[in-house]
Amino acid sequence: MGSTKGGWCELRNQHKTKKEHRLIHVGFALALSFCSCCLLLSSISGWGFQVGSARKKYKVPYPTLYAIESENKDAKLFNCVQRGHQNSLEMMPVFFLLMVLGGIRHPCVCASLGSLYIVTRYFYFSGYATGDPKNRLNIGKYGFLALMGLIGCTISFGISLLRG
Repeated sequence: MGSTKGGWCELRNQHKTKKEHRLIHVGFALALSFCSCCLLLSSISGWGFQVGSARKKYKVPYPTLYAIESENKDAKLFNCVQRGHQNSLEMMPVFFLLMVLGGIRHPCVCASLGSLYIVTRYFYFSGYATGDPKNRLNIGKYGFLALMGLIGCTISFGISLLRG
């Protein structure tokens, strides 16, 4: 009898250890997701400083959002920097929402996709800032694949809620 109870306790402790291991794994993934979101925020802030530098360089005063080509010969160059930053700001709420909702059910996948999205977003902005809008899609286009993956994770989470 003693060995059966000991065996049961050992199984129980192994099961508990697996749960604890899963919690550590999920906690690490959530921390990575949080770091991804913080990295995106700091990147967008840095890109904002680049827009400020471009304002000085191309002589585009505040509160003008976009330069007019008839008034400024470097309007296209400034507008590309501004548009790259503005587009990143526009996509940020979607990214955060998908990271949070999808990350509840699939934290590791969302952390990986979020990291991919941030790396591709850097190349998207850098390519846009060259003055040729086509350059934003060289590597930046893969960020949309990361968003599609995050959408899939979010849909999976929604379905799991509906199934109970």
